[in-house]
Amino acid sequence: MRAIAVKGEAKMVMTSRMKLFGLLGLFLSAFSLSIHFLLAKYTENGIFEKQSSVTVFSWRPIFENADLPRSSALYRRLWGPVPQFLSLHPHANPRGHYAAPSLQSTGFLFVRIQGGFHEIRTAICDAVVVARLLNATLVVPEILSTTSSKGISPEFKSFAYLYNEDQFMVALAKDVDIVKTLPKNLKEARRKKAIPIYRVPHSASPHFYLHQVLPMLRKHSVVELIVSDGGCLKAILPPHLEEYQRLRCRVAYHALRFRQEVQELAVQILNRLRASRRSFIAYEPGITRDALAYHGCAELYQDVHTELIQHKRWWMVKRGIVKGKLSVNSQKQRLNGFCPLMPEEVGIALRAYGYQPDTIIYISGGEVFGGQRILTPIHAMFANVVDRTSLSTTCELSKIYGREANLMGGPRRPSLSVTEERKLQSWKTLGPRPRPLPPPPARPKYPYNIEGWWGWVAESDNEPDSTVAELRTNAHRLLWEAIDYVICTEADVFISGFDLDGKGRPNFASLVMGHRIYQSAAYVTYRPDRKEIVKLVDEFRNSPHQPNRTWLSSVRRHLRKTLLNGVTEASAKSKPSSFLSHPIPECSCSRSYSAATLHAPPSPSSHSTPLEAALGVLSSCPAWMDSNSNSQPQESEKEEDVYNEDAISSGVFFRSASDNHEAGREETSYKEETLSEEQEELESGER
Repeated sequence: MRAIAVKGEAKMVMTSRMKLFGLLGLFLSAFSLSIHFLLAKYTENGIFEKQSSVTVFSWRPIFENADLPRSSALYRRLWGPVPQFLSLHPHANPRGHYAAPSLQSTGFLFVRIQGGFHEIRTAICDAVVVARLLNATLVVPEILSTTSSKGISPEFKSFAYLYNEDQFMVALAKDVDIVKTLPKNLKEARRKKAIPIYRVPHSASPHFYLHQVLPMLRKHSVVELIVSDGGCLKAILPPHLEEYQRLRCRVAYHALRFRQEVQELAVQILNRLRASRRSFIAYEPGITRDALAYHGCAELYQDVHTELIQHKRWWMVKRGIVKGKLSVNSQKQRLNGFCPLMPEEVGIALRAYGYQPDTIIYISGGEVFGGQRILTPIHAMFANVVDRTSLSTTCELSKIYGREANLMGGPRRPSLSVTEERKLQSWKTLGPRPRPLPPPPARPKYPYNIEGWWGWVAESDNEPDSTVAELRTNAHRLLWEAIDYVICTEADVFISGFDLDGKGRPNFASLVMGHRIYQSAAYVTYRPDRKEIVKLVDEFRNSPHQPNRTWLSSVRRHLRKTLLNGVTEASAKSKPSSFLSHPIPECSCSRSYSAATLHAPPSPSSHSTPLEAALGVLSSCPAWMDSNSNSQPQESEKEEDVYNEDAISSGVFFRSASDNHEAGREETSYKEETLSEEQEELESGER
């Protein structure tokens, strides 16, 4: 009996130990799962940062070990700085007598701004200048009049949804008095609509503000301006107001900083692009529905998108935005350069210029009308085509939106009316049916049947009102374009497919190009002549043979010319509509070392004349800029050596980005061609 008892106790001990081990295993499993969940939740810190270039984006090489030496002539031609702009330096500080804002303010200026990213940015700069002109106290502009109806996070209000409010106020403290809100009594008066309200016309003159707005401002102590067409002040101001132009530059390039979360994500994406230590191209398609409708480019699509574009053009014609006819020959518009360059055309031009299939292309823009289908050709020509979604996680993008309210589920089914219900019941309960019955009453159309762009076009002449989800997406688009703006201004190369918006004015790409020529003028920025590119691409498409050297040279010569001629055209065409698209020469200066340390003295064939036409009269930079400069240009080969013609075989030009077979043989061929290009450039330069 005792042996049985001992055996029973031993069995109980073993059972209890097994239970203990089981509980310990469950505890360790739960602990491990919790650790994994924490790591998944906070991937933006620690380990994720170290492996961001691998886990988020890893570029795919087509030519192994074919990176060009940075000292080679071919590298400088593709990625190197533009020599003519090396002496250009940003200088937006006041240069003459510029008094601090007067203590005796004429009143408060309240500004409500409506529109897209580029319109908001331009209007904010103009609002600051108007406040300075009227000696008024500026209330931080309102850019999102209603946030609750869009379900936007309540932690972000209006201006602070996109920009850093405190930075804006501090940076302009010596220029304009700025407050966050109106005093209580004026806020109440505005709520009761007891203050003067002006819907400001586009590009209003200083005379309008001094003779119409200022008297009412002095009388009521507050005036509200509604700006819905972008800039609310003329782009070109009289010479005696030149300091106001530099004020615009200080606002756009120094005071307007994006909200911290947006800025940090943009920098993270930029670091991931730079992690491979390869240069990259930023490409802004500029293909929006409004732009296509305004310029009559509907037939470029030949599908349901054409109907959508035509409907938008009809809406513009009805409201007087478009003065032309509803039906336009889109092919003629394209040949004349009035339509955006399609991604295929931009890709062909870049490949012809010499950029290889493994070049990193960053696609910018909050909207590409037609979606990924339109971008398919450029994906076929370049293996490393990325955008903000492929360089960031869903969690990171969601973080910049904040805690937003959950939208309602799908739309509710509308209930049938009593009459329709009776008709349907009588049809179902009808007696004997000796002959075919008439069709049943028409099935009611529920919102989910016609929701979206594919439904209402066939059902109605009137475009439905935007849903809450669409309003929220439009607000998010401002944040997406803010991220793209940072990356485009810092890109090694920038090229745009279109530089006009849906009202025929400078668009997002124009602001980027203006920022680049202010901040880093020597960076490569192509401004292709769309008419010329379309002509060259059509020659390529219609030719039964592979492109010859003459055609390749024509493309390269054109893109090189746009580095200077494009700046000249921007001065003549874009600047009268938007000062920020070309803030030169008011906001720049020329360093004194340029004449002594640049390349050989200008020859009769030099670009000095077009450069002067593009930049105007540049003042010399202050002495402290010259003494602190660490980026003086070094002696190098002549400009002709860098920008001379080169021969790249049509086999390399046509090589598919996804075709990796025979990589070793083509890699050797590519190296030999690169060496022959450099040798040919040097020999032609010596001659």
